[in-house]
Amino acid sequence: MKVDYHLHLEEGPYSFRWLDRTNQALNHFHPLDEKPHTIEWIKKSEIRISNRLNKGCYSEEWLDLYLQESLTKGIKEVGIVDHLYRFHETRSYYEKYMDVTSSDLGALQQKWLDQVMTESIFDFVETINKAKERWQKKGVVLRLGIESDYFPGCEEDLKKLLSMVEWDYIIGSVHFLKGWGFDNPETQDRFESMDLLKTYEDFFEVVEMAIRSELFDFVAHLDNLKVFNHRPDEKELFPLYQKIAKALVQTDTATEINAGLFYRYPVQEMCPSPMFLSVLADHGVVFTLSSDSHFPDDLGKHVSDNLLTLKKLGYTELVTFNKRKRVMKPIQ
Repeated sequence: MKVDYHLHLEEGPYSFRWLDRTNQALNHFHPLDEKPHTIEWIKKSEIRISNRLNKGCYSEEWLDLYLQESLTKGIKEVGIVDHLYRFHETRSYYEKYMDVTSSDLGALQQKWLDQVMTESIFDFVETINKAKERWQKKGVVLRLGIESDYFPGCEEDLKKLLSMVEWDYIIGSVHFLKGWGFDNPETQDRFESMDLLKTYEDFFEVVEMAIRSELFDFVAHLDNLKVFNHRPDEKELFPLYQKIAKALVQTDTATEINAGLFYRYPVQEMCPSPMFLSVLADHGVVFTLSSDSHFPDDLGKHVSDNLLTLKKLGYTELVTFNKRKRVMKPIQ
């Protein structure tokens, strides 16, 4: 059974690059007859993009492109999430824990937060829940999730935020280290002056804290700190991998094979890395599968490859969720 349990409807910052990527996605489903880069092509593209923007990211029309791709790729169960930082209701949480001071980093991150925090969590929830029956009639199970950034000491604040909604599952993730959003391309130069092994030790300490908080049904992309290819000799990370594997098993927390870094970022590697994956498998950690798509045409990307990877490691089941209850589904 093929599932994709970690994908997003859209995300800023909004730019001409974002418009171009959106146009590519629309063209995947509804190709224009006109030759690319002609005046007729740009006029029709403008109309199509304008329609998309006016209807918004929670329109039935946009969401059903994800359904169409699920059917095309044989994905039987889909979990749609959005990052917690997309929502107005979470502003105080992010401004408390990420660096939004008057420093250069803080100013840059405050600007970024303003650019991406554009929606209401309740509109998102209503959209997904409303679509569930429609998708079910087409043979695809749709689940409602949220991807929540973990910060040391955030537990009570985050628990309160997450309690606003009845989720099918909650993903925990670490995108920030000491307030720094390390996967932001505009801040990647900070890696150059760091002791990489110490940075990874600090990072995995936070990942372990996220796991042991037991706030999450699964913890995402466990080694995403490698996003821009800054990593020490991986043999030095082996003890850290073992530590994370033990934490997942001891708390009965799942994780994922996430393809996002493989096809969207410089490192071009799955999360977890092959070495990390082998450690997790040796400890009996349970998995789901994720494309980490941010556009509908990427839904299910590399899910078949990663399903085969799990089968080769001896896995016979995948993790899915329904109203915070784990449901194991057979790999067929």
